Amino acid sequence: MLDRYFRHQITQDIRRRVTASFVALTQEGRIAGYYTLASASILLADLPAASSKKLPRYPSVPAVRMGRLAVDRSFQGQGLGGALLADALERVVRSEIAAFSLVVDAKDESAAAFYRHHSFIALPDSPLTLFLPLATIPPSLRGLGAN
Repeated sequence: MLDRYFRHQITQDIRRRVTASFVALTQEGRIAGYYTLASASILLADLPAASSKKLPRYPSVPAVRMGRLAVDRSFQGQGLGGALLADALERVVRSEIAAFSLVVDAKDESAAAFYRHHSFIALPDSPLTLFLPLATIPPSLRGLGAN
């Protein structure tokens, strides 16, 4: 499904300015993995109380959504998914546009476990929707992605 998205839909999404895509290439120019980012928001009422109590009482807070994160099967298990996630976090943190968190919609429990391993928090009523408050990213980890 992610392969199909990359081959048939991503160009249209980029042209319509609904997503930005970032691709990891091998030295030979083969696609090893990719992710997409887009602007989003999270309803304040959907956040866990511990996260929402310090936020302004707006109906929603700004976020960045990682819509897709995919690694070619031949590169799985080598840390590329984590490296792509680190790259995405660095881009989001470096941005001059304010956002409270990076949000992901995990496709299944295995993907959700990957994000939880990287400190993402599941929304109480939507366990496959997870977020990482950007203020919780230590400064020492903010330079670990893009080259």
